[in-house]
Amino acid sequence: MLSGMRSDASLADRSRAVGLRALNRVAGSELVDRLRLRRPTERLVYGTSKTTIRTATRAGRMFAPVTPEHRNAARQPAGERAERFDLTATEEQRMLRESVRGFAREKLRPAAQAADAGCACPPQLLTQSNELGLTIVGVPEELGGAVARRSAVTAVLIGEALAHGDLGIAVACLSPAAVATVISLWGYPEQQATYLPEFVGEDPPAAALAIAEPRALFNPFELTTTARPHHGSYVLDGVKALVPRAADAELFIVAAALEGRAPALFIVEPGAAGLSVEPEPAMGLRAAATGRLILEGVKVELSARLGDGSAGAYRECVQLSRLGWCALALGGAQAVLDYVIPYVNQRTAFGEPVSHRQAVAFTVADIAIELEGMRLATYRAASRVDQGLRFGREVALARRLCAEHAAAIGSDGVQLLGGHGYVKEHPVERWYRDLRAVGVMEGALLV
Repeated sequence: MLSGMRSDASLADRSRAVGLRALNRVAGSELVDRLRLRRPTERLVYGTSKTTIRTATRAGRMFAPVTPEHRNAARQPAGERAERFDLTATEEQRMLRESVRGFAREKLRPAAQAADAGCACPPQLLTQSNELGLTIVGVPEELGGAVARRSAVTAVLIGEALAHGDLGIAVACLSPAAVATVISLWGYPEQQATYLPEFVGEDPPAAALAIAEPRALFNPFELTTTARPHHGSYVLDGVKALVPRAADAELFIVAAALEGRAPALFIVEPGAAGLSVEPEPAMGLRAAATGRLILEGVKVELSARLGDGSAGAYRECVQLSRLGWCALALGGAQAVLDYVIPYVNQRTAFGEPVSHRQAVAFTVADIAIELEGMRLATYRAASRVDQGLRFGREVALARRLCAEHAAAIGSDGVQLLGGHGYVKEHPVERWYRDLRAVGVMEGALLV
């Protein structure tokens, strides 16, 4: 998963001090050699507000097609069906989660406040997250990935671990991985051969999955962004909202409604005529540098459409995206719980810790209880994805729990800190704003 890293001796030296504990554990495992991770593991890196003027997207890198080695699109197979219900993480998953969480704790958490204030993720953090191999988790082995079987559970664990550091920065880091996974799951051989080599290389492109639109009560299955056939191409019109890293993205996957057919996904490269972006800083997720993507008569080739146009592919994309947001909700909510417990134990009032008050103790207990329910529902839905079972119902339940209780946990965290919960000296107010996004965001992430 960590293959293709650039060699940077000074960065590697700094990373050893930060990640020593996790790296020692990984280095002693046979998994490192089995997945061809020995050399990358030794170099593991733990290592501006925008204007409101609309700007045309600038053409970025050239995506040159390569000769596909397979006549059919490469797909990661589903995992084996389990005979019993067991969500215990494997040894590989535990080591990966520990490594990513260490990176989130040592790098994301200290940079979070400045990233939130500047509405942008520090470039060095994006580079370091790319070197963790996040973009190739969902890419088949034969296309350059390092995972033989598809694992939504692993993707959930990664998202949860990153969000424990900061939810907004996690969105910025995981946005390109969502695009790579979409192309892996539903791309044709030619599309995979054109775009995926960039995502498994040393410098993955900034990319975004754009589904949400700027209107109240948005329904991803009733899109106002349209795609109409026109003289051997598609013409896209509409506006996409809250697109992470919109100004810097080098590739977009855009959801649009086809007349008389189910919504579909289209590959759109920046620089196209009629394509522009404008900043859209939101209440939360400010580190993700969200913006609006405006499509005014944007022409794309017929080959830009992903999948066979069936309703099932787009529906599955929306469901997997919602599961991704559930994963981030777990990490953000866990951060709140981990912060308020020592706070209420150390904060004194009337001669005793405030945790001795029943109202405070019960609120903390409620946070822990609801978080475990959210985690169980999310892991269960992800495990069904891995086994190739129907997962729509389970994803819907997980999203309902996470959307409702993540926001409540953020609010309770602010309340437990009293006046301190309202000021930026403590991170809980930022976590509250970020967790509010779980119930309204569509797209951007994928597991």
